[in-house]
Amino acid sequence: MPGAVIRITRLVGENWGGGKFRCPVRDVVLQYEPWIRLGCFAVVFLAVALAERWAPRRRAGTAVASRWAANLGLVVVDTLMLRLVSAASAVSAALAVEAQGWGLLNRLPWPAWCEAVAAVVILDFAIYLQHVLFHAMPLLWRFHRVHHSDRDFDVTTGVRFHPGEVLLSVLYKMAVVAVLGLPAAAVLAFEILLNATSLFNHGNVFLPVGVDRVLRGFLVTPDMHRVHHSPRRAETNSNFGFTLPWWDRLFGTYRPQPATAHDAMVIGLDDLRQPDRWPLLGLLAMPFWRSSSR
Repeated sequence: MPGAVIRITRLVGENWGGGKFRCPVRDVVLQYEPWIRLGCFAVVFLAVALAERWAPRRRAGTAVASRWAANLGLVVVDTLMLRLVSAASAVSAALAVEAQGWGLLNRLPWPAWCEAVAAVVILDFAIYLQHVLFHAMPLLWRFHRVHHSDRDFDVTTGVRFHPGEVLLSVLYKMAVVAVLGLPAAAVLAFEILLNATSLFNHGNVFLPVGVDRVLRGFLVTPDMHRVHHSPRRAETNSNFGFTLPWWDRLFGTYRPQPATAHDAMVIGLDDLRQPDRWPLLGLLAMPFWRSSSR
């Protein structure tokens, strides 16, 4: 599997902008992908941030300015890191496998819309499995605990990911795309959806109980995902879904509510609460600290 990812990365690197991808959809994706993703991110981020101001679910427990600076600083570092390895992305892998006719879906006579729906569902399931692995494997948890070390829960928590975790996630998605031959347009749509739902389900937004109950039928809600950010291990190891809520119910990792009320529950890991560990450099170094959280 790693060899396949390396081969795809080299193929995309050789052909990026080289004129071999002539399909109009591919050309549009190549030309506008960064701007499409940035625009969607900005719109959703602003919408959730405003909703947090208008209808907050919980009172902020830590200094907002320092948290936002550190969390959004990680976004900048993650973006720069991915720019340095520009060929490494799930969309570029999808373009490469489409050009070569690789992967399972490229061999099936499915309609385009059916392939697109299947690709989104498959990728969401793959992200669920990835999330479980990042909790189960000590080395991966070292990177993922940066996300769980946040002592509060708001829209910026949805982008608080260590660049090491981001790079591993990209390589993992590239491997999934390569094996299954997922279409590039659907992969881009999923990436946008995943980013948007991560911002939404980390939002400190109040939803009426009835609305939350309905949304949980097809979308992970903030109240559902907040349980996952509890320091209680049974709760931390639950509600792994980011977009679709079905996988947690199917595999027995669903926990509808925290042991304490949402307004009173503690957020973050018990052994990572020192204020001097909030700044950006501390978050980047966190995977290399000793911790008793796993």
